Amino acid sequence: MSEEPAPAPRPASLLAVAAILVLLSLFWVLAVGVYARHRPAAPQNEAPENLPKELAWKATPESRRDYLADLREKQMNQAGSYGWVDRKAGVVRLPVERAMELVVREYGSRK
Repeated sequence: MSEEPAPAPRPASLLAVAAILVLLSLFWVLAVGVYARHRPAAPQNEAPENLPKELAWKATPESRRDYLADLREKQMNQAGSYGWVDRKAGVVRLPVERAMELVVREYGSRK
């Protein structure tokens, strides 16, 4: 059997390359246009009064800063106080220092 040499590749025409680039750019423009039209607005771009209550804190940098400060204050108060987490299940909240003492006492006596 004799193998014939493969034909030499033909160079791509400039017109074909330009047509492919134009088609790809049209596809990109249409895809971005459709996506942008149906995408909901980001909460930080909405006016605070137009947002639901659970998203209103995201409206401005000041509201996010205030929300975070309030959240940290609430967490610090909870971390240093006693209280019920779930009364029916018997789960309580106690200060971190007291919890560490109880854990050390419990596991230290098992030796």
